[in-house]
Amino acid sequence: MLAHLAARLFGTPLLIHRVKLDVILAVLGDRLNIQPPAADLAADLALPGSRNTPSSGAPGIAVIPVHGTLVKRKIGLDAASGLTSYTEIAAMLDAALADPLVAGILLDVDSPGGETGGVFELARAVRAATKVKPVWAVANDAAFSAAYAIASSASRLIVTETGGVGSIGVIALHVDQSVKDAKDGYRYTAITAGAKKNDFSPHEPLTSEARADLQAEVDRLYDLFVDHVAAMRGLDAAAVRATEAGLFFGDKAVAAHLADAVMSLDAALASFAATLNPQGRSRSPARAQSQVGCASLLEEPAMQNEAPQEMIDADEASAQLADQLASLTAEARREVAQSAQAIAEMCLIAGQPTLAADFIAQGKTEAEVRRLLLEMKAASQSPEIVSTLDPDKAAAVSSAASTAPGNPLIAAVKHLIGKE
Repeated sequence: MLAHLAARLFGTPLLIHRVKLDVILAVLGDRLNIQPPAADLAADLALPGSRNTPSSGAPGIAVIPVHGTLVKRKIGLDAASGLTSYTEIAAMLDAALADPLVAGILLDVDSPGGETGGVFELARAVRAATKVKPVWAVANDAAFSAAYAIASSASRLIVTETGGVGSIGVIALHVDQSVKDAKDGYRYTAITAGAKKNDFSPHEPLTSEARADLQAEVDRLYDLFVDHVAAMRGLDAAAVRATEAGLFFGDKAVAAHLADAVMSLDAALASFAATLNPQGRSRSPARAQSQVGCASLLEEPAMQNEAPQEMIDADEASAQLADQLASLTAEARREVAQSAQAIAEMCLIAGQPTLAADFIAQGKTEAEVRRLLLEMKAASQSPEIVSTLDPDKAAAVSSAASTAPGNPLIAAVKHLIGKE
């Protein structure tokens, strides 16, 4: 596992905020037998880990968490590791798109970024989702590097007062520990075929050729990143490059056109809900109208004979009915959201995350999805086994087995019964 982590950290380009990378190196340095670079780590140590549970922040809005360090796959590491995978986010996005009770999707982003593999595919999926349902993103409080690539793909990007966006850049590290190896009495000899096979080895200094190759890949990914942000935010590529991978907070993010507004997560949810349902009314406005009506009646004696109490009772009855309907709708949303989440998780665990949206759209129950996934797994592991009791299929299999050449079991049975 440690070797795998090292391979994902060194000699490969990353879309991650540099300070967060130093935090990771500080935590894993001793275990990886390297000395992490010195840095002031206090700012990023407070970043939360991943909360991989979609929720409903307001009626009709699915809130998808994009938290912690982002990776293509977690490979057995759980949420406590502070990682969120692009496949998880994509599965939650598909589930929200397929849910008929979800009118809009909000990405709750708090991440320093992460791996390059898979980020642009997810970012493009977010932009495609905006063609189906409105998708907003909130930098709450960090949307840096890979996280910004995802957040910038939303149809509207909001940053909190203390939040930041940016870090539009690429970084790759190489650790040369050959001097440390010599002090520890180690000397590594690599026997290779292919001139570049030993490039980026931590036990040798980085060659000029290897450095040039890595720089070329960093530049290529940087071009992709810049072009992506420019397209998503409607900016000139030169303006995006001019940010020089800097960080922009609050109002400065809006001034740089990297965000659209500054507000809290709750305010963003309220604004989103109002945008989705501009004609919607809650009980409080209904009550306010009733109170205004009473005041008008008191001020106009000529209208006192028109039974104002009945009007008030009707308003109260309407408000109570609206409350009951809202309660039933909210309960239905919760049940559907929980079922959709369970189906998405089952598909993810089964290695079939792309099937989640179809199952949800077809109205499959959790039990039905579980059965279908088990059947698919059984079929992929043992395609030669007939899983039904159909007489014709069973007879065909039996006939095929009895005539199979070289079958030692059939030969042994024939020998025992005297047919050979």
